[in-house]
Amino acid sequence: MSLNPRKLAPILWVLLFLFILRVVGQMLVAFGDITWLPPMEEWYSGLISYPQLLISQILIIILLTKVCLDFTRCRGVFVSPKRVYGRGVLYFGYVYLIAMILRYAIRMSLYPEERWFGGTIPIVFHWVLATFVILFGRYHRSQRQRE
Repeated sequence: MSLNPRKLAPILWVLLFLFILRVVGQMLVAFGDITWLPPMEEWYSGLISYPQLLISQILIIILLTKVCLDFTRCRGVFVSPKRVYGRGVLYFGYVYLIAMILRYAIRMSLYPEERWFGGTIPIVFHWVLATFVILFGRYHRSQRQRE
């Protein structure tokens, strides 16, 4: 079954919007005196510095915006069927999602006092990004099968 890019576009926009909310929320905590949001340590693991993380998040937002625009217009590089998107990106999305589910399970077993939501902001938003990648890959996979 072939997926229609125009029907998929609103879902992709919602996932992008959720990711943007996460980035803005973290920026408010990092640069503002916002006390009603979780503290900074809840927003990221600290594996890379926040300025580097913010730059990568902005680049992701730019890329995903271009994908969403292409799907909305039903034309462009990201909506044109490509074999690599249908296979490689889709499998990457599945591995990414499984890794983040495992990360959640490991975190909950290591920090039982934080069950169910402690330290999960980054994990949940990785699920959002993985879902975006999977839907993108499924679209391209469905287009390949149609050819």
